[in-house]
Amino acid sequence: MPSHRILIADDNAANRELLEAYLVDVDCEIETAVDGQDTLDKVASFHPDLLLLDVMMPKLSGFEVCRKLKDDPKTSKVMVLMVTALNELGDIERGVDAGTDDFLSKPINKIGLLKRVGTMLKFKSVTDELERLRAYIREMEEQPR
Repeated sequence: MPSHRILIADDNAANRELLEAYLVDVDCEIETAVDGQDTLDKVASFHPDLLLLDVMMPKLSGFEVCRKLKDDPKTSKVMVLMVTALNELGDIERGVDAGTDDFLSKPINKIGLLKRVGTMLKFKSVTDELERLRAYIREMEEQPR
């Protein structure tokens, strides 16, 4: 069973297929979404560890999707890697304001993508383990002595 879940959100089918092909050797389960609303729906049902999020999408932009995810306690821990052709300083600021965890510029470089994905999934694993340990400690502290 794959150890991680990655959601690829892009309205362009060729971009989704390219990202999937690049991630073929990563130990993960992959799901795709075709627009902003589909992305929110898939996050709710698929529970990804990492979201590769295109900025320019119909229905809701990547900025809007990211903000909604990061504002919701149920989805705020999903790692978001914005994949964008935008590279103006204002776009980067909008992404940071929306809560993105990192950026990747188009055109996608396979090695850069794999390195970022690997790093973000390791970070997610560590933070998940830390959360489990905190919960365990709280549970131990609440037990009568």
